[in-house]
Amino acid sequence: MAVFSEKSPVSGGNAREGVPGLSIIGAGMRVVGDISADGVVKIEGSVSGTVRAAKQVLVARGGEVEGDVVSREAIIGGDVRGAIYAEERVELQATSVVHGDVHTKRLLIQEGGEINGVLRMGEDAGQPPQSPVRQAASALARA
Repeated sequence: MAVFSEKSPVSGGNAREGVPGLSIIGAGMRVVGDISADGVVKIEGSVSGTVRAAKQVLVARGGEVEGDVVSREAIIGGDVRGAIYAEERVELQATSVVHGDVHTKRLLIQEGGEINGVLRMGEDAGQPPQSPVRQAASALARA
């Protein structure tokens, strides 16, 4: 049983099992460690670690990520010190600064947005590299 039912006034009446939601790291909040979510992650504060979201990662103006961003789509308005891997698209807003490589199929950079790294685009560009352990396991599985 869920803590908030579909009719709960606290949940706004929209809580449904299996539906990914929005996770927010608020301004003034600092998270040390990796974050993983099925839906959308919005970062207004600071994260030291890898941020993974199945749908979207939003780094708001003033938000900071010190680590990689991995998602289907990434919208950056703050600072990222790490690589961005987006399966579909990356949007860098005018206030964004990225110190790391960007891997994606499509890219939008507003005037003033910065990339200090290598840009890789194409069909397979949004996939993060596999760790040596995963590469070995994949090779064994294929053999």
